[in-house]
Amino acid sequence: MTVSKRRRGLTVASALLGGVLVLSACSGGDDSSSGGSGGDTSQAKADEAAAKKSSQAEIKITPKDGTDNASINNSAAVTVSKGTLTGVTMTTTDGAKVAGELSADKTSWKPNTQLERSTTYKVAAEAKDSDGLVAHENASFTTVSPANSFIGNFTPEDGSTVGVGMPVSINFNKEITNKAAVQKGITVSSSSGQEVVCHWFSTVRMDCRPDQYWKENSTVTLKLALDGVEGASGVYGVQQKTVTFKIGRNQVSYVDAKTKQMKITHNGAVIKTIPISAGSPENKTYEGIMVMSEKFKETRMNGATVGFTDDDGKGEYDIKDVPHAIRLTNSGTFVHGNYWGAKSLFGNVNTSHGCVGMSDTKGANDTGSAGYWFYTNSIVGDVVVVKNTGDKTVAPDNGLNGWNLSWADWKAGSAV
Repeated sequence: MTVSKRRRGLTVASALLGGVLVLSACSGGDDSSSGGSGGDTSQAKADEAAAKKSSQAEIKITPKDGTDNASINNSAAVTVSKGTLTGVTMTTTDGAKVAGELSADKTSWKPNTQLERSTTYKVAAEAKDSDGLVAHENASFTTVSPANSFIGNFTPEDGSTVGVGMPVSINFNKEITNKAAVQKGITVSSSSGQEVVCHWFSTVRMDCRPDQYWKENSTVTLKLALDGVEGASGVYGVQQKTVTFKIGRNQVSYVDAKTKQMKITHNGAVIKTIPISAGSPENKTYEGIMVMSEKFKETRMNGATVGFTDDDGKGEYDIKDVPHAIRLTNSGTFVHGNYWGAKSLFGNVNTSHGCVGMSDTKGANDTGSAGYWFYTNSIVGDVVVVKNTGDKTVAPDNGLNGWNLSWADWKAGSAV
């Protein structure tokens, strides 16, 4: 009996010892104390297993979250790798949705309209990987404001037909200090193959032209790739467009203030001669090469707007219905019809305040008048060359008159 009791005590002790060992094995201690049996259930293994169950799709939204001064043309886009997009939503802060287009392979998305300036947009994207596991991404950005952006107002218009002297003229609504960057974003080319160079007249104006007049019947292409270009510190371009225009027949008119005649030529051959009256000795007409920039069937000409008053002795005038007027300079030089002067003065006396006048009738309806003929047979961009007036050559930036600069001087005004 005594021996039996001792055996039962050993059995109990062994059981207690086994319990301690079991408790030790579950305590998270060194794997060696349990013969390595705890490695399969460690936290690291658990995390690795969980990671294998998350989506492998990687979504990228541009611009990145929190961006300011974002482009209104090219910045917004969603792409995915290792998966396909299953949904993209783009909205303004007030909830207005922006329509977009998903690529055929469902790996990219972009809005199909130009974004608004000074607007905050929110983008939410969803994608799936090959196992059908879903990934999500969100971002918010704000587009460039008008105060931090610039545009270039250009002439001639897209689709127009102009004369051989018409330059591409771009006037910017903000001062451009980084001229080289902006000029590199603007290209002008011609189907004629003529070299085209751009010239800066100021921080807000750049004109582009070839060495000689455009070739007749050619096509000129203007490309504006200014989106995101920094024109000045913190001021970015927003334009991205292509413009084309046609060059018409080669018409150049020659005004001789000495003979008081204007000869109209096509490719150098005279097709018509019109008697004219140029500026008087007191109010000479500019000399030089001038390009027609505007046409008016009738317009008002008020001398006071260009400094002609009775007080200064230059003679005040205000004619409210000048017929067939074609602008040659910004300062007020026109070729126009004249119904108030004696018909005998045309071809005989220079009496104007600086314009070039020809015989016409009141109302601009006389189809047989010289003014009507010249107006009808002229287009914006045609050239008028004036000589023998005794005045200075017109400034190249007074209108579209850069042809008065030599090719070397013109190229010297390029920023690239």
